[in-house]
Amino acid sequence: MTKTIDYYLTLVSPWAFLGHDRFVKIAQENSAKVNVIPVNYGKIFAATGGLPLGKRSPQRQAYRLMELARWREETGVPINTHPKFFPASDQIAAHMVTSVAQAGGDAMKLTGLFQRLVWIEDGNIADEATAVDVADRAGFDGKKLLEESQTPEIAALYESHTAQAIERGVFGAPTYIIDDELFWGQDRLYFVEKALKK
Repeated sequence: MTKTIDYYLTLVSPWAFLGHDRFVKIAQENSAKVNVIPVNYGKIFAATGGLPLGKRSPQRQAYRLMELARWREETGVPINTHPKFFPASDQIAAHMVTSVAQAGGDAMKLTGLFQRLVWIEDGNIADEATAVDVADRAGFDGKKLLEESQTPEIAALYESHTAQAIERGVFGAPTYIIDDELFWGQDRLYFVEKALKK
């Protein structure tokens, strides 16, 4: 029986990016279906007691950088801990990924390229022309996808997914849900894999 994983994230999460390729591999090796669901973590933090990075204490911000460096070494993912365009809104890209996912396209590939743009290529994910270029590289017609993603229907779906995430207990990124069981963080991928093998 094919298992389904609901993958809640923001495309500008370094933690989601650190785990993305491993997650893709785990899902493929276990023949799992992945629903890629970008959501608005500003709203999720407000509803669940979280704080955006800039409002966290200096101690928490410093520790975050230490952990990113540790996981960069552990995973071999050459993440830039101080990217040029961070923080930046991922709404344009998130709507594009939502549109692809809704149409049954390869949302995982597009997600990975948007993450790479921010954390390795120092690109601006909030720029429309850049987002179009990333979509082109993923094999889509970038301009057409941008237009399709800017409809009221896609905006409403993005907001609906955010509300759904809050209802399901999501509070951080990335969150993987299998059979209503939550796994928060790329460091929980070991448990994601165990759940898929049950």
